[in-house]
Formats: sequence, C-alpha cells, structure tokens
Amino acid sequence: MSKPWYLYILECAGGRLYTGIALDPEARYKVHAEGRGAKFTRSYPPVRLAMVEAFANRSEASKAEYAIKKLSASEKRKLVGKAQR
Repeated sequence: MSKPWYLYILECAGGRLYTGIALDPEARYKVHAEGRGAKFTRSYPPVRLAMVEAFANRSEASKAEYAIKKLSASEKRKLVGKAQR
C-alpha cells in the first residue's frame, strides 16, 4: 500500500495563505520556513501550518489542491477554520 499524500495550507507573513501537497507536511513546512520552498514562501515566510488533510494518493491530493487554489482568500480561511474545530 502506498503512503498517503497530504494537502496543507500555510499561514504566511501578512496573513497570506499558501496551499501545497507533500508526503510529509511537517518536513515540507521546515523547507518553506528555511527559505528553500516555493518562491511565494520566500517572499512571505510561513508562520504556521494552518491545515493538513490526508489523501490516498498524489492524484487525489493534487485535485484537492487545484480546487482550493481556485477559492478566494475568505473561502480558504473558512476552510481552515472548519478544519481547526
């Protein structure tokens, strides 16, 4: 059985949100925090890992990432708020 893939949302400097996928979201967060992640997180360093959701495979995680990236910032914040309950 393959390892699960994770969708994650980072809260970044200035209250911005970044969405990505990874096999190990904690390790990926560290990469972003060290300035070695995405160009976006080099400009707006992550403050915290705001949400993590597991998926059975990379394809499912990618589809979820695509859907979330189409949401407005306020819709993403609502999603993060629901995940933290």
